[in-house]
Parts: sequence; C-alpha cells; structure tokens
Amino acid sequence: MKSLSYGRQWIDEDDIAEVVNVLKGDWLSQGPTVQLFEASLAEYIGVRETVVFSSGTAALHGAVAAAGLREGDGMLTTSMTFAATANAALYMGAEPVFTDISRDTLCMDPIEAKIKLSKSPRKIKAILPVSFAGYPFDIEPFRAMAGEYGAVLIEDACHSLGGVRGLRDGKPRKVGRDADMTAFSFHPVKHITTGEGGAVATDDAEYARRLRLFRNHGITRSAGEFEEEAEGPWHNEMRMLGFNYRLSDIQCALGLSQLRRLSMFIAKRRELAEMYRSMFAGLEGVCLPPSLEGHAWHLFPIRVGAEIRAALFAHLTENDIRPQVHYIPVPMHPYYKKRFGYKKGDFPEAERYYESALSLPLYPSMERADVEKVVSCIESFFGEIGRGRQ
Repeated sequence: MKSLSYGRQWIDEDDIAEVVNVLKGDWLSQGPTVQLFEASLAEYIGVRETVVFSSGTAALHGAVAAAGLREGDGMLTTSMTFAATANAALYMGAEPVFTDISRDTLCMDPIEAKIKLSKSPRKIKAILPVSFAGYPFDIEPFRAMAGEYGAVLIEDACHSLGGVRGLRDGKPRKVGRDADMTAFSFHPVKHITTGEGGAVATDDAEYARRLRLFRNHGITRSAGEFEEEAEGPWHNEMRMLGFNYRLSDIQCALGLSQLRRLSMFIAKRRELAEMYRSMFAGLEGVCLPPSLEGHAWHLFPIRVGAEIRAALFAHLTENDIRPQVHYIPVPMHPYYKKRFGYKKGDFPEAERYYESALSLPLYPSMERADVEKVVSCIESFFGEIGRGRQ
C-alpha cells in the first residue's frame, strides 16, 4: 500500500544525470557548479546575490552573523517556527525576543511586534519574521519597524521559495527581494532539495561578502581584503570566526536541476491545496488554513479539536498516512522555558494553534487519488466519532 508522508522530495532522471556529471568531473566541492547554482537562484528570485550554505539553519546563522548580532543584542522573531530560527540568535550570543502570531495568517503579528520593539530592554539588532507554511506575509510593517529602530530585516523564507508578493498592486515579486537578507532551505521536504542545504538572498554586496566569509571558516583568499603582505600565491587570512558551512558541487548540481522545475512544483502544490479545500468543504470539525495570495504551500496545516488531535494522528498513521505537527512554539520547549522563564499562556495564539494543528501530506508528486485518500480517511474518523468513538 502506498504510504503518504507530510512531505517528500521528487527526484527524476535529469536530477540524477546532473549529479553524475559532477561526480565524473574535476570538482566535487568549491567548484564552478556552486557559482552557477548561486547565480541561477539569484536570477530566479530577482536579487543581485545568493550565497549557498550547508543547511537552512546554517543560512540563518550566516544571516544573523552578517547582520552583526552579538552578546547583549536582541532579535525579534515569531514564537511559531522551527527552533533553528530563534537558535540563530543564541549562536551569536544574542537573545531571541518572541512575539505571538496573527490568527489570520499564522505569521508574526505586526501589532505585537511593534509593542515588543518599544518595550524590549535589549537593543533589537535584527527583526526576523517567518513566512510560515509558505505564506508570504505583508512585509511592509516590518520594513518600517526596521527603519525606525535601526534593525536589520531578515526574512526566514525556508517555507516559501517561489512565493509571490505584490499581486494586488500589479507588481509581483518573488519572495527573497523584500528584506535585507532572506534565508531559504533545501531540505528534502522543501520546494527544491539539495539533500541538505540553504541559501541567503540579498541585494547588498557587503552582506554577501560577510556571508561568504562566514561559511568558509572566516578565511579570505581575496588580495583586496588582506591585512598583511602576501607571502605568495598561497596566502590567505582568517578575518573572523567562521564555520565550514559550504555546499558541495554535487549538491548544487541537484539544486540546479531542481530549480528548473520549481515553477512546476509550486503550481502543483497550489493545485493540491485547492483540491484539499474543495474536498473538505462542508466537513464540520476541520478548520482549513487561510488561502492567501502568493502562497507557496510548503505545508497544508488543518486545525481540529485539541481533544481529538492525537486520535486523528493515530488513525491516519494506521492507514499509512504520516502527518506531522508544525510546531511546538519555540518558547515552550524545555530549553527556552528553563533559560528564559517562559510559561504556558505567554503566547496564546501560537499555543492555541499548536494544540489543534495537523499538517497533511502535500508534495508535488502526489496525485488526486492521494488527496482523496487523506480526505476520506479523515471523513471516516469523524464518522466514527459521530457513531460514538471516543
């Protein structure tokens, strides 16, 4: 029986051929395929530069490092995200300052963000909202806040590669063009995959320089950046404490091939989301995610009664459907509660959402019959409840 997971990669023969070509070539890492992938990704998004990293987490770490976060600084972000978003601040000795989410978008609430900015005892050096589930939130309020408070605006777009803003004003633009830096992920469940990988998009040449330095141990081989006289053509200098966050040519070959199909992947995700919405119409007990313009549909998170979610999760699993829950609010993890004193009730909208959320299978290689299977399984569950199942 075919098993359906909440997300998975789609690898075809062209992908395999591109990887094999690199394996047969001279460069497996730090070669021309990395530069080609970066240039192609930048062209797709519509920015001057993209810098690829070994993971989405590494990309976020690189972005906050390039923004200059340090001990004593604060980073404003959402409570409803994967831990990596907030952890990036901690890696730099800074502290994440969390906001609640908007009930309408499931993204960072701009009204509460402004309140937190005005009341935070720490200097907010960066504002890092998240395009949750693939929805490209209205970024303009955050751009205004960043300008007012002198903060760097970094978008976590790990869920939203291929999403579009500006449809209403007739000036559509891909996600990745509106912040000072925008981070993406190429994990297998994301819109394209490099196995593991990530990238930061920016129009700022200085940010791009810092990002490349950071991902390569903080070492430069550019003569124009040397502080000391070069002793020979081998000369290099470590200018900052960096990391080995490089992405290999092998992975970039896969990314290049996947990028050629990204528009098709996005179109298919939107088609599947509309199928779900149509098939769920009229089913009481299931609250559907908001269908908003420009959505990239990384996730399709429904909401059900908190008292039945675990039973529905088990019912789906028993029928070879593997849902997931995205996410436990970051401040509710034991590490954050113990370190910063967060407690239940601090982020009511995020907590309310988490208690009822369930992400259903959504990935481009799914077919209509797969969506029908998921919906039918959920309908049968509610039918059993109606007949007395507890």
